[in-house]
Amino acid sequence: MKRWVLMITVLLLLVGCNEEKVSLPNNLPDFVRESDFKSIDWDKKAVEFGGRGIVGNANKSGVIGVNMPSLSTQKWMWHLWGIEEGRDNKLTIVGYHKESKTVHSILVDGWTIGLGGPVNGADAHTPSSVKIPKPGEWAILLYVNESYFDTLIYDINE
Repeated sequence: MKRWVLMITVLLLLVGCNEEKVSLPNNLPDFVRESDFKSIDWDKKAVEFGGRGIVGNANKSGVIGVNMPSLSTQKWMWHLWGIEEGRDNKLTIVGYHKESKTVHSILVDGWTIGLGGPVNGADAHTPSSVKIPKPGEWAILLYVNESYFDTLIYDINE
């Protein structure tokens, strides 16, 4: 019996040690949690929808410009549905690189930008300059007014 208890204890320790930790930067906004990254569904890839070149999750969030991926600085226009108009809405964008398990600010000017009103059928939008730091599969976590909103999965290799 002691042997079984010892084997189970060792197995539990090994399983706990193999769980890789997400590398969070010091300047990450306080409302972003490590658990947000562990719940990413990597099979839910962003797709083009709506006929305007928006790539994302239909009628939730998407980007114009991501369909021309580049590791150089580029312009993306973010679109969000289900956002209450007339508020001073803020969009925080957090990039997570799958392979390295590292978190990055992909906006050129920090983590958060203001949202404008309706455009292209979306309830809110904002243009931005982004820089993807390395190739690979990315989860782009979106937070509106410091609350989790959606995750976009993109493969960026150029």
